[in-house]
Amino acid sequence: MPQGARVYAVGDVHGRIDLLRALEAQIVADAASRAERCRNLLVYLGDYVDRGFDSRKVLDHLASEPPDDFDRVLLLGNHDAWLRDFLAGEPVGESWLRFGGDATLLSYGVPLALDRSPEERLSEARDRLQTEVPATHRRLLVDLELALPFGDYLFCHAGIRPGVPLADQVEEDLIWIREPFLSWVGDAGKIIVHGHTVEDAPAIRRNRIGIDTGACYTGNLTCVVLEGTDHRFLSTGQPR
Repeated sequence: MPQGARVYAVGDVHGRIDLLRALEAQIVADAASRAERCRNLLVYLGDYVDRGFDSRKVLDHLASEPPDDFDRVLLLGNHDAWLRDFLAGEPVGESWLRFGGDATLLSYGVPLALDRSPEERLSEARDRLQTEVPATHRRLLVDLELALPFGDYLFCHAGIRPGVPLADQVEEDLIWIREPFLSWVGDAGKIIVHGHTVEDAPAIRRNRIGIDTGACYTGNLTCVVLEGTDHRFLSTGQPR
């Protein structure tokens, strides 16, 4: 990290507002306890919605001001892209619902009409959701950033496409990729800090740090703290 900067990168939240608030309290306390006064940067790695039952509350929280003395960057995850695209009328509804979008609908008070055909069910859900999602949430979803290069690190949701320059990475890979990224041992020029792929504990490799510890299932939401040449972790519980 550049001198005078400290980064707190937070893994996949997936509708767990309880864990997000608990982890942010730890982050604020950690920053206050450090002798060195730094620029504190909060980086959220995406997947704020789906699976957990408080997606709306998570977006409310992230649309508000960050903690005092913190700057904040919000990155795009594949689940956030699903919600964004569903609201925009893109044909992503079936896959989105299959992987947790139903919980997001319920958080906005939109139950699925199970007595309708699949096409009618999706159309009705989209129409109702468009009236329930506030403009602040829509703007947040559209404004989410794809990646953040900072110091010797690149922060993104899922990873990068090996062999492609960092400046040429595309949304599809940055929010969806697993292989060949996860098993890749090459050098991208920066260490990639990412979520997206659940591990029992943070994955620490020579070229990447993965911090998705399955918060919505395990209760363990993880943050990596990067300062100088060091890294350490904060979390809300023990890995399963």
